[in-house]
Amino acid sequence: MKTVFFDVDTQIDFLFPAGALYVPGAERLIPAVARLNRWAAAHGVPVVSDTDAHAEDDPEFSVWPPHCVAGTTGQQKPRETLLEKRAVVGSVPGDYPTGDAQQILLEKQTLDCFTNPNLPALLERLGADRYVVYGVVTEYCVRCAAMGLLRTGRRVELVTDAVQSLNEEDSRRTLEEFTAGGGVLTTVDEVCC
Repeated sequence: MKTVFFDVDTQIDFLFPAGALYVPGAERLIPAVARLNRWAAAHGVPVVSDTDAHAEDDPEFSVWPPHCVAGTTGQQKPRETLLEKRAVVGSVPGDYPTGDAQQILLEKQTLDCFTNPNLPALLERLGADRYVVYGVVTEYCVRCAAMGLLRTGRRVELVTDAVQSLNEEDSRRTLEEFTAGGGVLTTVDEVCC
């Protein structure tokens, strides 16, 4: 079974207390995300790391405070979550070579990674039968990725001890919706066995 990991929005602005849009408690995810990403690399599993890459005057900033402005420290991923061989897939339509990349940094400007017009072709090229999803925030960007991947008809697993929410009730509803749609809940230890 061909597997692809989806590492959602694990960026400095979300993960650290000094970040522009800090998710309380999210820093605890860094060892889990690093473990998942390194396990994937060691087992030849591609990692798609979707990342916010906003312009300074991004329309999203009318809804959310400015965060993850392209090229800033806050937009970067923590060093320990990065893999050696990386490729970037921008949000402007185009042909982005990914070659032998272990980690594909998929840029986006909204909550939903599926707004990147290059994602469908990337998923087709990767040819996964199974997706493993983790990151921040459970009821926002993680939800968009997980539910979008479920629509592909493939098996989708959400790593419950490698996600962080802003609101526990909204998170609970998200997990219920995900499992009702056929998604599977799992843990880091179960994935990295």
